[in-house]
Amino acid sequence: MVSKLRLLFDRFTLILIAVVTAATLLPAHGQGAVFFHWLTTAAIALLFFMHGAKLSREAIIAGATHWRLHGVIFIWTFVIFPVLGWAMRPVLLPLLGEPLYVGVLYLCVLPGTVQSAIAFTSIARGNVPAAVCAASASSIIGIVITPLLLQLLLETDTSALDSTSLLQSILRIGQQIFLPFVAGHLMRPLIGRWMDRRRPLVTKVDQSSILLVVYTAFSESVVAGLWSQVDSLSLAWLIVSCCVLLAIVLVLNTWSTRRLGFNRQDEITIVFCGSKKSMATGVPMAGVLFSASAIGPVLLPLMIFHQIQLMVCAVLAQHYQRQDGQHVPQQRRRAPVR
Repeated sequence: MVSKLRLLFDRFTLILIAVVTAATLLPAHGQGAVFFHWLTTAAIALLFFMHGAKLSREAIIAGATHWRLHGVIFIWTFVIFPVLGWAMRPVLLPLLGEPLYVGVLYLCVLPGTVQSAIAFTSIARGNVPAAVCAASASSIIGIVITPLLLQLLLETDTSALDSTSLLQSILRIGQQIFLPFVAGHLMRPLIGRWMDRRRPLVTKVDQSSILLVVYTAFSESVVAGLWSQVDSLSLAWLIVSCCVLLAIVLVLNTWSTRRLGFNRQDEITIVFCGSKKSMATGVPMAGVLFSASAIGPVLLPLMIFHQIQLMVCAVLAQHYQRQDGQHVPQQRRRAPVR
């Protein structure tokens, strides 16, 4: 029992809970919000710089050309997730009401996260190059496909993103992710060996970036007054619904990935990239797709799901990491026998 509690409430998970609590009680606003925004941006840039520096050219090419893995992640993100949200309508609509259910549906059609999916994949020792490609592609594709899916499932008109917004979003993704990644990779001949000797440092950067993203995003939601727009019973059902949705996705995702014959590293990448939804993309996109009066309830499911997925994936990543540590010594002991 004690070991199970330690797995669920490991140090990183407890820190995440503390960060969420701090953002609720002491959210960043004004100049503080500006400071944390730039600090988070810098941490993410450093994260991708370090990933670029530690990956070989062969690994990057292998990640980008793994079309079977990318196809599975795309199906989970933009097909299975929306179908699950639509299929749960008869249950969720009476429990949550229409505004919150629309928020759940919006959550289901969003692209996957970028920084946290890659960070968790790295912590769990999965296929990081493939995660970089899959997560980045998901964000770019989602800018176009999310409004179309939402309009299809809601059967209502939504404001489409114009070409300028699309171009600006692609440029922002490139500036935040690919430029630091490419810069780090170009610096690999100079700092590659130093990076290889300090892999724990990369893990600390991964975790720190997640904590900053959680605090910054949660603070913005709290300052916007989301907690005052929903009664406690609906909020409780919403939390349960998000937990059930994530559990269904994680279980089916892991099971189907193993049935399809992916190796352990690819399984980790598919699980983390195919089960997560992006708050960084979802919040600004909601401002385009929904009216000001509806945006609060629409964002609340995403905000709650985002925190739950981070905490659950933190435990899952640590579990994968421990399993990997157990497998390596066994393989080394068996090697001389062969």
